[in-house]
Amino acid sequence: MREARFVDHGRPRWAALEDLLARVDRRGLRRLDADDLDALALGYRAATSDLAVARARSYDARLVAYLNRLVGRAHARVYAGTNAGGWSKAIGLFARDFPREVRRSWQAIALCVLITAVTAALSYRATMADPVNAYAFVPASEVPLVERSLHDSNFGFDRAFAPAMSTMIIANNVKVAALAFAGGITAGILTLYIVGSNGLMLGTLGALFAQRGFGADFWATIAPHGVIELFAIQVSGGAGLILAAGIVRPGRARRVDALRANALRALTLVLGVAGMLVVAGTIEGFVSPQRLSIDVRLAIGALTAIALGGYFTFAGRGLKSAYGTTACGRRRGIPPGRRPNV
Repeated sequence: MREARFVDHGRPRWAALEDLLARVDRRGLRRLDADDLDALALGYRAATSDLAVARARSYDARLVAYLNRLVGRAHARVYAGTNAGGWSKAIGLFARDFPREVRRSWQAIALCVLITAVTAALSYRATMADPVNAYAFVPASEVPLVERSLHDSNFGFDRAFAPAMSTMIIANNVKVAALAFAGGITAGILTLYIVGSNGLMLGTLGALFAQRGFGADFWATIAPHGVIELFAIQVSGGAGLILAAGIVRPGRARRVDALRANALRALTLVLGVAGMLVVAGTIEGFVSPQRLSIDVRLAIGALTAIALGGYFTFAGRGLKSAYGTTACGRRRGIPPGRRPNV
């Protein structure tokens, strides 16, 4: 009974401390106000005291281990939280913050995926029916004269130039992603245009190569890098729509507060997308040009899809503790009832 009362009495304090630590993990100590900093320090001292009591009274080993982990996390933040370097922040972004934000923003991202799929399907069918329709979906300068496969057209360069080609590809993709994100400032209009144009381009080119008998090669050529690259564009579009939601649908929050909160979320997505595009560009510069069979290239694309799905499904998830709280805590920010509608 003594241990049960101890847990009941301490659980609210431990949960509050975990919540503060989660906010520090996401945004850093400098984003906490004076009251939160005091609460962090006091929460750490209280948790240290609780750990000492639990050890002295030989309470359940799971409880002692939980408090030990909590105190360790709090100690690292109270005494060394400001010393986190760039590498530590980068690891935290890709191991935790980015995949969590993608899951949180799934509706905006799903809308971009839907727009891309619909526009690609429409342009593909129309171009297959009449190749002249390609000029209705893609600028004339972008319509290729298809005389050989996409693999031969895109990767006929000397392999010694692969590093330079990879750098060019990454820079171009980052530019497109940045425009999709920044388009949120136009209430999402530019974002939707870029996402839709990307779908039209994909469907039109796929049809043009299919008509000349290079359809399988077309999809096999873009498969190794395209899964990551295409999804990165959708995430960038989702970031733009989240930014736009702060302007168009601020909810009960002031528009400036909604925009600030949504901008932080969108920035997390864009930084993660930059990393995705580095990976995609590296694959496109070094792997995609290799003279591999269509089946092998499609298999590589399938593997990247599986890896991507696993990453965004499982990465950054907090473990459920034995006492009803999670390692990652609960989200805070704009109080309930004052959050922007996203």
